[in-house]
Amino acid sequence: MKQKVLTVVTVLFALMFINGGLNKFFNYIPVPPDLPAEMVKVNTALMEIVWLMPLIAVVELFGGILLLIPKLRALGAMMIFPIMVGIVHIHATVALSGLPLAIILSAILLWIMWENRAKYIQLIK
Repeated sequence: MKQKVLTVVTVLFALMFINGGLNKFFNYIPVPPDLPAEMVKVNTALMEIVWLMPLIAVVELFGGILLLIPKLRALGAMMIFPIMVGIVHIHATVALSGLPLAIILSAILLWIMWENRAKYIQLIK
């Protein structure tokens, strides 16, 4: 039962990141009009580094796809981890309203990583 729940949660988590990566390329989700001014500044600063958003989009896209493949799930989680750290940091410092969701997503990612810990142990042996 636990494995089925983890699989469903992982697929939903992966689809969120695939959607986020695709949105960075195609801009099909409109920016909320009530975005805090501080968040607009952060987004503007990130956009000025021309190569950064496409890089983040590619990592989100490939990380999400790898999460969908059970054999490569640990690699996908490792790719998403630094993105998730950035998301939590932004929401903890700039846009507090998104912090609960960021913490839930972080917990899901840590659960995925915990369930794949045997693969990570091989990296440090």
